[in-house]
Amino acid sequence: MNFLPQRRAATNPAMVLAIILGCYLMVVLDASVVITALPDIRTDLGFSPASLSWVQNIYALAFGGLLLLGARMGDLLGRRQVFIGGIALFTVASMLGGLAQSETWLLAARALQGVGAAIAAPSTLALLTISFPEGSERTRAIALYSAVASAGASIGLVLGGMLTSWISWRWSLFINVPIGAVLISLAPAYLPETERHTGEFDFAGAITSTLGMSALVYGLVRAAETSWGDAVALGSFAAAAVMLAAFVAIEKRVRQPITPLRLFASRERVGAYAARLLMVGAMFGMFFYLTQFLQGAEGYSALKAGLAFLPVTLSIFAMVKVVPRLLGRVGPQWTLIGGLVLALAGLVWLSRITTGTDYWTGIAIPMAFIGVGMGLAFTPLTQAAIAGVDNHDAGAASGLVNVFQQLGSTIGIGVLVTVFAAASDGEGAKALAEGVPTTIAVSAGLVAAALAVVLVVMRPAVRTSRSPIRQDAVAAGE
Repeated sequence: MNFLPQRRAATNPAMVLAIILGCYLMVVLDASVVITALPDIRTDLGFSPASLSWVQNIYALAFGGLLLLGARMGDLLGRRQVFIGGIALFTVASMLGGLAQSETWLLAARALQGVGAAIAAPSTLALLTISFPEGSERTRAIALYSAVASAGASIGLVLGGMLTSWISWRWSLFINVPIGAVLISLAPAYLPETERHTGEFDFAGAITSTLGMSALVYGLVRAAETSWGDAVALGSFAAAAVMLAAFVAIEKRVRQPITPLRLFASRERVGAYAARLLMVGAMFGMFFYLTQFLQGAEGYSALKAGLAFLPVTLSIFAMVKVVPRLLGRVGPQWTLIGGLVLALAGLVWLSRITTGTDYWTGIAIPMAFIGVGMGLAFTPLTQAAIAGVDNHDAGAASGLVNVFQQLGSTIGIGVLVTVFAAASDGEGAKALAEGVPTTIAVSAGLVAAALAVVLVVMRPAVRTSRSPIRQDAVAAGE
């Protein structure tokens, strides 16, 4: 079943895909582009070690918390118009962030970037699906989209390392300005506009979900700085529980919810969301601490640390042509399971890292395993999350894909901040040498949990011959 109304294929599909992927890459890599620059940002603006994670977390929270509202805006106002508006806000916020002179200034700009990303990103997947007909064309486009989703973080590390070493950490934000200007100029000429619909914005749902997730992650970071018995941390967890419960209650009764709860009636879709959250949490958590280990314990420059992640990036993009063929030959179930097993093996191998570990045998090869695994897994997960959705729920379903992507990164880093604090004793290189192997081992545990979700929750639906995913997979392999 198509989950969006049938429309004519894009008149210039290459340009449409380039604009969509350009936007999505920009907003995804901005979650990680500052990671390799964190030591410089900390020195320049005076962040504490634990609060430094908020340079990434506040972007992911604003992005993830407001994505569903952004998807609804696209439904009501037209996806191309909302897409352009989101990019414009993101571009202005990037300029402000690059000019930041204080901790508060930078965090405010990063939050505004997250708002712009939340407005633009939901339209990318929806515009892709109406521009490419269901079957092999769409599957290959989704494979590229999934590659950007999974490789964007590692591309951000490489780009951030280059810009920080060659110019300044500020250029990891300034670089978005010319890219955003190009996307804004091209979008009206090449992207199709969608019909506008009458309706209401679910502001109450957007506010409660954002506040709930913000309170949850703040509680995790606060517990890492102090203890699990800290009154502020416990209060944050309590506030998170209240806000998220209110969010569910609101979505049950509101006429036009930003998150129709019927989307969670499919085991396949729920499993895809949960597995995505766990995978992204593992990946971002590993990136966050491994880059600090390479710079703080091994003495890598920001550039060298960024380049060290190239095996992940290159491996993910190498899978773009492989995945559609595998989907047609062995099906989405075995492609997804195989990818998770490879990623798990790579993380277990990487968790053996110590000071002085040989880069090629102890870091590069396991990261290549991780990249191949993520490259194989993300496409079937993306297909599972949007397959079989009714037309009027398309925007929300597309938004949820991005929601779980962003919440995964935020929760993953929040959890690993706590793990690192418990596993390390001391400061600087000593703490990194003690704590980072444990955080990577926990990342491996998150991927193992994702594999369990796929086997237990998704397997019955994925094996069904009538599954929309299976039909697309067969078409892709033709």
